[in-house]
Amino acid sequence: MPIEITEVDVAEARRRLGSGSRLFDVREQGEWDQVHAPEATLVPMSELVNRWQEIDGGDEPAIIVCHSGARSARVVAALEQSGVSAVNLTGGMVAWEQSGAPVVRDAQGEPGHEH
Repeated sequence: MPIEITEVDVAEARRRLGSGSRLFDVREQGEWDQVHAPEATLVPMSELVNRWQEIDGGDEPAIIVCHSGARSARVVAALEQSGVSAVNLTGGMVAWEQSGAPVVRDAQGEPGHEH
């Protein structure tokens, strides 16, 4: 029987973060360096086999984000199979940024960026 994946949109994710949920970014370091949510903790998908125990949402399901939602959906399924409660952020960081949610950006990578 396949694992059911719970999806949350940016508004719901931010509401949950406000009440104590934790956000985990499963993109790779280079993607994280370009842009990430200030509340997120980086646990790259490529390191998940060794680091999945670090993902803990506390009393709430962990919120998992990637670039567009595909990798994070796979990670949520793997976590749920391992007994870790998790939800997928629909649309990933693309949706997060489009919603106007706060981000941390790597100033070095932006052309024309004033320091």
